[in-house]
Amino acid sequence: MHILILEDEIPAYEKLLTHLEFYFEEDFTHNWARSNEKARSFLANERYDFILSDIQLLDGISFDVFNSVKIECPIIFCSAHDEYLFEAFRTNGIAYILKPYTKEDIKQALDKFQSFFKTESYQPIQNDTIDLLKSALQQEQALYKKRFVIKKSKGIQLLNVSDISLIEASGDFCMAVDYKGKKHPISHNLGTIHEMLNPMKFFRINRSQIAHIDFIENIESHFKNRLLIQLTGIKEKVMTSSSTTSDFRKWLEH
Repeated sequence: MHILILEDEIPAYEKLLTHLEFYFEEDFTHNWARSNEKARSFLANERYDFILSDIQLLDGISFDVFNSVKIECPIIFCSAHDEYLFEAFRTNGIAYILKPYTKEDIKQALDKFQSFFKTESYQPIQNDTIDLLKSALQQEQALYKKRFVIKKSKGIQLLNVSDISLIEASGDFCMAVDYKGKKHPISHNLGTIHEMLNPMKFFRINRSQIAHIDFIENIESHFKNRLLIQLTGIKEKVMTSSSTTSDFRKWLEH
């Protein structure tokens, strides 16, 4: 069994690899690409039994790879995207695992691969299907959160996402700080909020904080492969974790 994994986030790749090792009992080989460029290189030189692919890679969306390279093997998509895109996958009968996924989610997808994809009824994904998925992705991206409804003692206020400098976890909810330094409680956990936001604008710099690129004033190196970030409206500098620093640097160049 030879597998191609397309995943730009290192922790997500490591988690996926652990699930694959559990399922196949390590009786498989794989290549890993974090970018479209690397994926094209692998696909030009090797043949795979199937592909596990995220949608957003370091240099664009993986749909662009599947538009430009003829893919004969099945593709199982793993992504946090839902709404229009999830419906598009379901309608076209394409295997799809929604992040955050569990070991059981992976098992069900691979069971489908074993039983369905290996039959003669399997048809490789076509360009017109990829075009439909790209269209669905564009529709979904238009649905990123534009504002939060904030309940306060004086009533309900609206907080525009474009005004948020930093979001940080605070117990069972989160606190958003705008560019003026004013704090606003949001009744969602950090993971849920992260999925609502445009990933081109917001980055989860560590386990408890999300930063807005438009309000980054300064970045400086820190010990243990971390970065100190000065954000508009935030008195104290925030810090990347050692595991997110590399991806954060790449995100800055998008």
